[in-house]
Amino acid sequence: MAAVGRPRRSCLAVPGSSVKMLGKAQGLPADQVFLDLEDAVAPLAKPDARKNIVAALNEGDWAGKTRVVRVNDLTTPWTYRDVIEVVEGAGANLDCIMLPKVQNAEQVHWLDLLLTQIEKTLGLAVGRIGIEAQIENAAGLVNVDAIAAASPRVETIIFGPADFMASINMKSLVVGALIPDYPGDPYHYILMRILMAARMHDKQAIDGPFLQIRDTDAFREVAKRSAALGFDGKWVLHPGQIDAANEVYSPAQADYDHAELILDAYDWYTSEAGGKLGAVMLGDEMIDEASRKMALVIAAKGRAAGMSRTSSFTPPSE
Repeated sequence: MAAVGRPRRSCLAVPGSSVKMLGKAQGLPADQVFLDLEDAVAPLAKPDARKNIVAALNEGDWAGKTRVVRVNDLTTPWTYRDVIEVVEGAGANLDCIMLPKVQNAEQVHWLDLLLTQIEKTLGLAVGRIGIEAQIENAAGLVNVDAIAAASPRVETIIFGPADFMASINMKSLVVGALIPDYPGDPYHYILMRILMAARMHDKQAIDGPFLQIRDTDAFREVAKRSAALGFDGKWVLHPGQIDAANEVYSPAQADYDHAELILDAYDWYTSEAGGKLGAVMLGDEMIDEASRKMALVIAAKGRAAGMSRTSSFTPPSE
């Protein structure tokens, strides 16, 4: 079954250096907003971006959204100050820290320990702040199982396609799109590898960005590929991508209704009143325990998306 967690169909990237965009993001219908201190912020702008993010978290209205800050990766001189300033300044109003370019479990251990020290010092609940681990190079993918298992704080495993493509010398400049010279999906193995590690450890799996931000149709097609595999959501870089992500990573209404119907029917048929049956016909379809497990996945996605049923199960009359 898919990991149960916060809704993350759409994960909106917002540069911490832009006070205007930090304000605008609060009113957009993204499930998650991550305030960025890494690639979207120039080196000289990072100190002020930290202050902007702390103020936005403490003073903004983020109701209904998962609040995340992406710090710089551990090969840079900025990471420890990112974590300390943001968590000390706004830890009570922060849900997760995203660590980019994770290469091994030890890097997650480092962040876990630092968060624990800050939480204890400030009197915050230890372990409440989650970790999102971004896989962006070959080392991270090879070690993704250990990364997913590195800490109970880890909530998501994220694919970072642009840096990953560069790290393996992929012959393309279009992030996420199919490559005409390759007879298949060049990202399929990467996505499945991340998905298997995430599900093995009951984490969510998040697809990375699509950089052609004005081509919503192309974004939708790319998103459908990871959604079909079972990914929980995708990064969005522009407000115009949010609705498409929310739609693609939610079940269709008919599928959601059918999943809930299977759950209700199976619950009734396996009960005393329903005859304690393990396999029955629901219309023209046979349902059993395996059907229930599949239905749970779709129902969970629909519930997380706030969907409402448009049909209900009625037990057969005698």
